[in-house]
Amino acid sequence: MFTRPLFVLAVLCLSVVASEYLVRRTPLRHLGTALLVIIVVAILANLGVIPSASQGSEVYTGIFQYLAPLSIFYLLLDVNLASIKRAGAPMLGLFVLGSLATAVGVLVGMQLIDGRTHFGALYPAISGMFTGTYTGGSVNYNAIAIHYDVMREGVLYAGMTAVDNIITALWMIATLAIPLLFRRVRGMHPTVVKATEGVERETEGISVRSLGILLGIGFLALAASDALTVWLDGVGYAVPSILILTTIALLLAQLPFFHRLAGGQVIGLFCVYLFLAVIGAFCELAALGQIGDLAWRLLALVTVTVSVHGAIVFGVAYVAKLDMDVAAVASQANIGGSSSALALAKSLDRMDLYLPGILVGALGNGLGTYLGFAVAGLVS
Repeated sequence: MFTRPLFVLAVLCLSVVASEYLVRRTPLRHLGTALLVIIVVAILANLGVIPSASQGSEVYTGIFQYLAPLSIFYLLLDVNLASIKRAGAPMLGLFVLGSLATAVGVLVGMQLIDGRTHFGALYPAISGMFTGTYTGGSVNYNAIAIHYDVMREGVLYAGMTAVDNIITALWMIATLAIPLLFRRVRGMHPTVVKATEGVERETEGISVRSLGILLGIGFLALAASDALTVWLDGVGYAVPSILILTTIALLLAQLPFFHRLAGGQVIGLFCVYLFLAVIGAFCELAALGQIGDLAWRLLALVTVTVSVHGAIVFGVAYVAKLDMDVAAVASQANIGGSSSALALAKSLDRMDLYLPGILVGALGNGLGTYLGFAVAGLVS
């Protein structure tokens, strides 16, 4: 296995290229580039070609820290605010429903595997951690783990993280597939016209001038959002950096100058694909062997949790005749957070869901910690 950052980055980039080629030239086109790149990189990571999650790589850290938020910035530069309100209320409702469904799923899963017996004193902590992470992302997972000092159980913590990563990657695949399944089998279609319909944004031309402006303004916006987050925190206001970055992007998006700059959507899309590639690399199977008999119990717990969550969210959306794309993005905001929700919205070609997905994902960062501690307290 080669672990040098440049080699890892090259493999990730070429995996995107290979996935795009296979989607355009082979029967695998039905899978879509977003889904295929997760599968391709997951295979490479599990074969040892590139590092897995437990081995880590500064490339993965950099993509999560810089490229994931930059993808949000660039894709939001083309957002039509008039279309946002049509997805807002259903998105928020399904997201809140999904959060509660996650808590129910954890409680059901723990009962099925007899978690109190097998996890002992860590039973409340594990319940809270998985509730938190599948309400709004890994920020909540780590917050609860720190409170209960779970990191001292190094092997178990690593195994839990591996299970979390595996199921998160699989759920991204599921939320890509479920809306397509409903469209084809049941004849259900999105209720909002695709914002990019009739416009080929994935192959738009780009000049040195527009590339320089886009990169410069993107880096500047990212630096400004981080600096403002630190400053606001210092004066007593905790505002997530992603919300500040989103606000900057939306303000710039209302200026005609930025609409005339070609290339923003291409840059954003490529950043999304690299983010999804890292999700694939985090789908690590070997790490499960380190925790022995607890591996299948954790897998069962998390599988039940996410299955209950998905059944409730998509079941309600189906009965209420809501847009399945909205349900999928809301669910992904729960399970994977803002960046995953935006990546899914882009993969579904739903520009009108970019901002709602990001906002409910940011809401989950706060809600998940509270809900996780509530569940941990309930089962104590």
